[in-house]
Amino acid sequence: MKIKGRAWKFGENIDTDVIIPARYLNTSDPEELAKHCMEDADPEFAKKIRPGDIIVAGKNFGCGSSREHAPIALKAAGIGAVIAPSFARIFYRNAFNMGLPIFESTEAAEAINEGDEVEIDGDTGLIVNKTTGKKFNAQPIPGFMQELIKQGGLIPYVLDQEKEKCNAERSA
Repeated sequence: MKIKGRAWKFGENIDTDVIIPARYLNTSDPEELAKHCMEDADPEFAKKIRPGDIIVAGKNFGCGSSREHAPIALKAAGIGAVIAPSFARIFYRNAFNMGLPIFESTEAAEAINEGDEVEIDGDTGLIVNKTTGKKFNAQPIPGFMQELIKQGGLIPYVLDQEKEKCNAERSA
């Protein structure tokens, strides 16, 4: 899995209220959530990003409440991945459950600047800053988690597994 995009830089302790403000939690429509993604940090953010762009942030990204709306908003807005030194535990799990790849790398988070072009190899965890040529390592995404991302998250993955199981039972 390769992810390529422009970096958008944010600081430490970006909580779920910054990712998607609570005033928009009256919907779970991904398209509606995407319009308001990161708007309290940058009111024009959702209009400026391109599909595949990458958020690079400080430690403890996704702290705060355990809402699934946060990774849904990021993914629906077109964010291809998030790089940070660390993630809040529940955000980490919710991100993969929603199909949003995240990578832990202190070095990459510190060295990548806003606007840099970044490429991530999810299979190996290699992060390359195409602007500077610097390379960084993050933990590769395990195969099962890559499958979750390819399927679009946990629910589509489980539905696909059930469909395969039913088809196999019919064929037997």
